[in-house]
Amino acid sequence: MNSTEKRLRQLERILEVNLELVSTLELSPLLDRIVSIAAELTDSEGASILLLDERSGDLRFCTAADPQLSARLKEIPVPVHGSIAGKVLIERQPIIVDNAAADPRHFRQVGSQTGFLTRTLLAVPLQARERCIGVLEAVNKRDPGGFTQEDMEILTALAAQATVAIENARLVEALRAAYRKLGELDRMKSDFIAIASHELRTPLSLVLGYASLLQQQGTGGRELEGVLRAATRLKNIIETMLNLRYLETGEMVLYREMFDLRGEVALACETYRSMAEASALTIECILPETPLFVRADREKIRLVLDNLLSNAVKFTPPGGRVEVRAVHRPDVAEIVVADTGIGIPPEALPRIFERFYQAEDPMTRRYGGLGLGLSIVKELVERHGGRVWAESAPGEGSRFYVRLPLSTPDR
Repeated sequence: MNSTEKRLRQLERILEVNLELVSTLELSPLLDRIVSIAAELTDSEGASILLLDERSGDLRFCTAADPQLSARLKEIPVPVHGSIAGKVLIERQPIIVDNAAADPRHFRQVGSQTGFLTRTLLAVPLQARERCIGVLEAVNKRDPGGFTQEDMEILTALAAQATVAIENARLVEALRAAYRKLGELDRMKSDFIAIASHELRTPLSLVLGYASLLQQQGTGGRELEGVLRAATRLKNIIETMLNLRYLETGEMVLYREMFDLRGEVALACETYRSMAEASALTIECILPETPLFVRADREKIRLVLDNLLSNAVKFTPPGGRVEVRAVHRPDVAEIVVADTGIGIPPEALPRIFERFYQAEDPMTRRYGGLGLGLSIVKELVERHGGRVWAESAPGEGSRFYVRLPLSTPDR
């Protein structure tokens, strides 16, 4: 093989490494491939990659061309000061050693612990932008003439690819670790919600039960009404948190049944009428004469209506008006909840269905809530095969639209 053919062969092998580099993010097999090709292209008995351990400050073998030798090398730390690899790391320049036994920079402990005799050595830096992360070595050139300038160029090219592979793999591993951490935090959050909700529901049910009983007996007056409102608000927060958890974990099951949507809309309006009147608001419920049959989970549809009406009442100032209209559209039932409230800024409108998003500044917010209601509305409506959207302008109120597929009543 003449020099030109040899050079072409070397370039082909380097291209192979490059193709593998862009097709895999698994670090270990890729580095094994690089050292194997490094030994082949430099006609050496072996090759290895050492990486800088940021914690200890030593260099550590991460792979070698000989698998058995590689396992033993990984147990040996190589000092940065007092080794050829360390000098390459510090000076960021390749080094050719023609007689390792006579070179005082050679770290002989590697040979004494592994039994591998290093005669000649070529080491090049693994340069990542402004820092050096390790060293690529080829050992014991088979040609008695020793390592050449051409060998140095080949190994430098491979080192550049090895550096890219290592940095990419480290970034991917960092992302995987971050995702694992986020997953763990998400699991802890779900567990906390489940435990906290369970622990709070029992005493809260007792508070609501006794308060309702006292109210029926005509005792307690306004103070009791305040207790009931606060307890009901806390109950709604707990239910919202639980619904979010069920949606996230996929535990929410839809119990579908056929019913006339008009009844649920009317009931929701009636439920919020007293609350609206307490805030000097009026609620108008407009229903069609013909039924709006849907096959859906009645409880979940009620939750959708509760969230929309609650927001409409909460964000409408005294003297305002809330209108709830049910309309028959082709193949769908449409519910419109409109108010004369404060409206939504244009920049906030695209995000109002995101979890925990609130248009108000959290430091100066006037209205309560977790910012979860509309996100739950969206997920529940979409799970029923429908869609929800909003139209609004600051100072001109808001209109929320819900469309659900119509169904044919059972006969």
